[in-house]
Amino acid sequence: MSPIPHPRRNERGETVIITRPHAPGPESHWYRPDAIATFLPDGPVPLALHGIPFTPWRETPTDLTRWSQVPGLNPDLREPPQDAQGKQPAAGLIIEEVDGRVWVVCPTNQFAGCEASYPKGRADAGLSLQATAIKETFEETGLHVAITDFIGDFPGLITMARYYRARRLTGTPAAMGWESQAVLLVPKAQLASVVNLPRDQELARLIAA
Repeated sequence: MSPIPHPRRNERGETVIITRPHAPGPESHWYRPDAIATFLPDGPVPLALHGIPFTPWRETPTDLTRWSQVPGLNPDLREPPQDAQGKQPAAGLIIEEVDGRVWVVCPTNQFAGCEASYPKGRADAGLSLQATAIKETFEETGLHVAITDFIGDFPGLITMARYYRARRLTGTPAAMGWESQAVLLVPKAQLASVVNLPRDQELARLIAA
């Protein structure tokens, strides 16, 4: 496919060109637990999946103060303080559907050599790891989620990423931000063949088990 502009501009207001766009997947894959479903920016999505509609999240926080109180936080979750071991604190989510599939993002133009990964990002100053995970997930997937469980801390080259399990509340992958050129719904058994970085591969094996 020829290069195309991402429908959303980056944080500097610049147009981002997707040099190797993903092809849309078959719509039948939306509903098949054994198939990878592919969603594109502003592309088609089903009206709902597993009884949860795909509708834009209308009450998105607009500043860090609101993000720090975003719906979906789990204040009752027991989790240890993070030991970042000199790395930059980060957080991400494993978002599971009822059929067992997991949401995965494809960074635009394979940023930093990453072909596919779980939504995550570095923590802003003053923002909790849970709030960071929900914020980064929305920016990369267009989905609003609720945290359900703690998985653990996983080191990368630069960051120490804390991962949580989560469930989808609202939102739509068609609203993914400029950092993602596609969002995938992947069966757990196929995760290890989709994600390509060592940390993500470790998580894939953990999730599949």
